Amino acid sequence: MTELAPAVEQAGFESLWVAEHSHIPVSRLTPYPAGGELPRMYMHTMDPFIALTAAALASKTLLVGTGICLLIERDPIHTAKEAASLDLLSNGRFLFGIGGGWNREEMADHGTAFETRWKLLRERVEAIKALWIQDEAEYNGDMVHIEKSWFWPKPVQKPHPPIILGGNGPNTLKRVIAYCDGWMPNRGAALQRIGELRQMEAEAGRGHVEVTFYPRATAEDIERAAAVGVERCIFYVSPDGRAPALMKLNELAKLTAPYQSK
Repeated sequence: MTELAPAVEQAGFESLWVAEHSHIPVSRLTPYPAGGELPRMYMHTMDPFIALTAAALASKTLLVGTGICLLIERDPIHTAKEAASLDLLSNGRFLFGIGGGWNREEMADHGTAFETRWKLLRERVEAIKALWIQDEAEYNGDMVHIEKSWFWPKPVQKPHPPIILGGNGPNTLKRVIAYCDGWMPNRGAALQRIGELRQMEAEAGRGHVEVTFYPRATAEDIERAAAVGVERCIFYVSPDGRAPALMKLNELAKLTAPYQSK
C-alpha cells in the first residue's frame, strides 16, 4: 500500500479502494455470485482500515475507500471509530462503501443472520451516523443499542464521510435513498436503473446521489458508463506482485486518461 497509493495518485486517479472479507469458511456452501470458483484473492484480504490508513499516509490528495466494508459483520462502535480516525488522519479523504454481503457462512460466524442482515445494516449505519454527529450520542433500534455516550474523534468531513451502498438487488435504490449518499452497483444491467434513481431522488426531495461503478477495463464499457451518468469507475488491479500491479496501473492510466479531467 505504501508503494501502490503514491503510484495510483501519480497516475492521475482520484481514489484507491479495497475489499473486505474477515475470513472464508472452508465449508462454504454459498455460491460465488459471479459464478465459478471463488477467486483465491478473497482469502487474502487485509483489514481495510489498516490498509487504507497506510495508503492515506503515503499519499497527499488520493481518496481512500472501502469497496465494500462488510458492516453487517462488524461492531458499529469500533467501526465508527476506525472510520472517523481514518478520515481525520487523511484530512477528510475517506469514502465509506458498505454492503450486505453474500457469504452466509462468513456472516454466520459473526452472529449475523442472512435473512435480517439488511435491517441490521440500516441500524448500524444510523448508529454510526449518531456517533459521528452527536456530541452525546445514543441510538436505540431493534437490533442496535448505544447508551448516551461521548465519542471522538469526529470525522473531518461534515456531516460525515459519504456512505456508498453496494449492490444491485430490487430494494437497493430504496435503501440508498433512505440512508446512504451514493450507490455502487457492480454489474452492467444495473446501469439501466440510474434513471429510476434520479426519479426517486426527486420524489424524496434529497440531494444528488453519486454513482460509482465497476466496468470492464475497455473503452466501450467506460464510455457506456459515462453516457448514462456514472461519475466514478473502479478497476481491479490483481495482487500478483509489484511489477504486474504497476504495469496494470499504467495500462489503466492510458485507458482512462480522456476521462480523468472531466
